[in-house]
Amino acid sequence: MKNLIFVLFSVVFFVSCKTNDPALEYKYNTNPTYTWGYAEFYGPYYSEYMNDNNVISLSLFSDSLFVDSTGSLDGIGQYLFLEDIFISPTDTILPNGVYEISKSEVPFTVAPGEKFKADNNEYVIGAYIYFIEKKSNFSVQKLISRGSFTVESMNNTRYIDFNFMLSDSTKLEGKFSAELPHFDQSIVTPPSSVRKKLKLKNQFQ
Repeated sequence: MKNLIFVLFSVVFFVSCKTNDPALEYKYNTNPTYTWGYAEFYGPYYSEYMNDNNVISLSLFSDSLFVDSTGSLDGIGQYLFLEDIFISPTDTILPNGVYEISKSEVPFTVAPGEKFKADNNEYVIGAYIYFIEKKSNFSVQKLISRGSFTVESMNNTRYIDFNFMLSDSTKLEGKFSAELPHFDQSIVTPPSSVRKKLKLKNQFQ
């Protein structure tokens, strides 16, 4: 009887281990230090939708990520992307202050991460973090749903502290302290972004 109980317990334990998603138990670095990155300035990107605020995107990377000879991102670590950071029409660089995750599209707000389907494709827009792991099956993209970050500047260094919440209710912190290059993308007419397509789609619903 004891042997039968042991066998039954072993089978149940084995099946439960096989059916559980291993990524649910995987521990990600939710307090990364970003050591390099850049900002891109798009000017009044949504002016055709009655919003004259300027827009900046922010890309930050941990030190174990790098760009290879082909121009592709390689390595392991954390990649943070904030697609739509809204600033005032008079600002051209990321100004000091506190930025909130919000859909309001007013200065000092950042669009939250979202997924939506269009033309049988699923797109991710807004704020997200990509955990790039040594075992590729553990690499995941997670949406940022709420929270804030603070920017301070001293000489040529930007100090940024993050206090976010992911869509799965995981707390995401992190910090950045380095020079932050800004690239002016407003001088080039950018292709219509996924978010612009979504705005256009919503106008006809």
